[in-house]
Amino acid sequence: MEKKRNPWLWIPSLYMAEGLPYVAVMTISVIMYKRLGVSNTDIAFYTGWLYLPWVIKPFWSPFVDLVKTKRWWTVTMQFLIAIAFACIAFSLPTSFFFQLTLAAFWLVAFTSATHDIAADGYYMHALDDHEQSLYVGIRSTFYRIATVAGQGLLVILAGFLEESNGDIPFAWTVTFCCLSAIFFVAALYHQYILPRPASDHPAVEITASSVAKDFLDTFKSFFTKRNALVAILFMLLYRLPEAQLVKLITPFMLDPVEKGGLGLTTGEVGFVYGTVGIIGLTIGGILGGIAAARGGLKKWLWPMVCAITLPDLVYVYLSYVQPDSMLIINSCVFIEQFGYGFGFTAYMLYLIYFSEGSHKTAHYAICTGFMALGMMLPGMVAGWLQETIGYQHFFVWTIICCLVTFVITAFLKIDPQFGKKK
Repeated sequence: MEKKRNPWLWIPSLYMAEGLPYVAVMTISVIMYKRLGVSNTDIAFYTGWLYLPWVIKPFWSPFVDLVKTKRWWTVTMQFLIAIAFACIAFSLPTSFFFQLTLAAFWLVAFTSATHDIAADGYYMHALDDHEQSLYVGIRSTFYRIATVAGQGLLVILAGFLEESNGDIPFAWTVTFCCLSAIFFVAALYHQYILPRPASDHPAVEITASSVAKDFLDTFKSFFTKRNALVAILFMLLYRLPEAQLVKLITPFMLDPVEKGGLGLTTGEVGFVYGTVGIIGLTIGGILGGIAAARGGLKKWLWPMVCAITLPDLVYVYLSYVQPDSMLIINSCVFIEQFGYGFGFTAYMLYLIYFSEGSHKTAHYAICTGFMALGMMLPGMVAGWLQETIGYQHFFVWTIICCLVTFVITAFLKIDPQFGKKK
């Protein structure tokens, strides 16, 4: 029997590897297209469609559950993601970059969605219930660190290259070459470091009929779970304010003051999210995981709901005041990111809670599919809405949407002992 490795050796790197492709598709692409002159409406609409692989991934999650191991899928997808990032890099200098990069982003999205299924399933196989609760804050923190570092450090790099030679396509080509190299290294590292839990094994006998039966049983057992309707609505609506906000934060910071934005440079936007944002997110996520492990999800649910929604008020302030002080802007981002790190813990832990039982890997994939759908649909129209009513009214609207999050949370039924140390 293989000796169990310290989860700190693989959870941070695994969930950074899960977060980086997502931020590349959802956020870095937004900044890049903005710098290349694409409108807010087109950016939100076309990048919104890129959520689709995460929405429909439950339809192939049973195959990941049956064929090979979660460990094998995880490492293999990381190699493929590295190749897909290289495709984006070499598409940017062409005259029809928009079509080629969108196609390459679709490849990243589908590969990353498959990686999510495998990595999340592997997490549940490699850790017991208490360890899952204890490390869920660490896991979500490093996932979010990857997204913040992606739109922080990588964007700083792109901004530096833009200012150095004035060639925007070249700057982003180098950035995506770096992403490709990072994933080749990550795949090699995880091939060596990931433990091999005994429960992570492929199905013994696989036939077309057994796959079809297991596929139908998986979906039937999910939708017939107790309180399934409330759970699904929670998955769809908990992040309603964020789903709209996340598409317009970076365009808001990059747009000039006369258009309602903050007028920051690409490098300044990267600095805001790559420094103070990471610190706030890390502290919030770690504290969220510790709180959930000590008191349980039920005890900390409402404080976490408040934490993930109310800090969005900082963008109402920023849109009305339009400060030119980086101290004020960084302070606002710190507050918002801390709240997100603390509040997102409840969401991820509830997805694990609802996925417990047979087919837990596939059920978790279905949960994250609903999560992606909840981000995709509002995000697709967010750009049009912002250009119609302006940044100020748009951010006020996202605060109003927080009421939906509060209402659906009130209907949740959670075991008070879930997540507590036994």
